[in-house]
Amino acid sequence: HVVAVARTVGGLEELDDRIRAAGGQATLAPMDITVPEAMRQLARSIFDRWGRLDLWVHAAVHAGPLAPAGHLAAKDLDKSIAINLRATADLIGVLSPLLGPTGRAVFFDDPRGGEKFFGHYGATKAAQIALAQSWQAEGERIGPHVTILQPQPMSTATRARFYPGEDRAALAHPTDEAQRLLPLILG
Repeated sequence: HVVAVARTVGGLEELDDRIRAAGGQATLAPMDITVPEAMRQLARSIFDRWGRLDLWVHAAVHAGPLAPAGHLAAKDLDKSIAINLRATADLIGVLSPLLGPTGRAVFFDDPRGGEKFFGHYGATKAAQIALAQSWQAEGERIGPHVTILQPQPMSTATRARFYPGEDRAALAHPTDEAQRLLPLILG
């Protein structure tokens, strides 16, 4: 059973259609991960229904607009911190007990820290991965198992915002990359 969380219902419904077409089931949770109370309620609902969480795949990210470091808009920086770092920390706190010693958590690295114009995204994504690495080291002997993967550059809307005009044909297709990563995600 998949519990899918996203801000928009449209993306969730499309995912639900794909899961059902493959013979699976999903619970759709149109929620904002930056609202701690909502995430605690989600965790409580998972506990009440299943008693545990076997796998958490954290793919949420805010990709603020590219800008010189001295010109970062405060609202974009705040949103990047809220989604890429604070929400990740909060989710680790509420989902770790559900994962227990045998559960798995997966994060996706996109190492842009220190690259020009990637101020909000690069800094907050690097912080997110540093937090995941700390959790990974802490759980090495006692769990949960934390995996950090680095997908190949893919033809996605986020990448198109960062690299407008890039030859998208030269990039990995998201479906192909998902097939490559799935065995690593499932361990």
